[in-house]
Amino acid sequence: MIELTINDQVYKVPPGRTILEACREFGIPIRTLCYHPALEPYGGCRLCMVEIAQPGRKPRLATACTYPCEAGLLVWTDSQRVKTSRRLTAELLLATATGAPEIEALARQLGVTTVRYCLPESDACVLCGLCVRACQEIVGVSAIGMIRRGIAKEVSPPFQVASATCIGCGTCVMICPTGVLTLEQITDYHSPHRQLRDGQEVYLDCELCAPQRRMGP
Repeated sequence: MIELTINDQVYKVPPGRTILEACREFGIPIRTLCYHPALEPYGGCRLCMVEIAQPGRKPRLATACTYPCEAGLLVWTDSQRVKTSRRLTAELLLATATGAPEIEALARQLGVTTVRYCLPESDACVLCGLCVRACQEIVGVSAIGMIRRGIAKEVSPPFQVASATCIGCGTCVMICPTGVLTLEQITDYHSPHRQLRDGQEVYLDCELCAPQRRMGP
């Protein structure tokens, strides 16, 4: 068993536990958004930040969902540094997801009532990656992913073309914490690979690889 200290109290956990798993096992609350027990830890939303310290090292912030429990580790889940970090994260999420009940409730719990930041678009998608990871790790088809960068980043099938691997299961929609994602957003993209001819759907060559194919023997 690994012995560590959380909020000035000593706990023992089996090897392989993360700080978040240990805290939840002992009833110590830590808010999360991008975490799901059926998926590999991602550490993207930064809401589960905790303050940690090790012998000979200065205290620092770390994501509880990805950091493993270590012998002698000191953990604080509710320090002033942690509160400041979580409030800032909640404020940024609220600026992105204006009107999303889950995010508004989360912000209120952390004491965030006003937003100092103004983003050009507030579409309620906080890019937590749950839908993308669920499609890959649970369904096993990887029909969606993240495209573009910065504030233009969004969830989409590759090349914004309807994916032939999507089975329409709706897992991505059900796991979305803000409720903004719909199945139509994933399946209703125009596909250059399919056309209706004489009332029947036919598949065409891919516009990206067809020229190479035609150059072959």
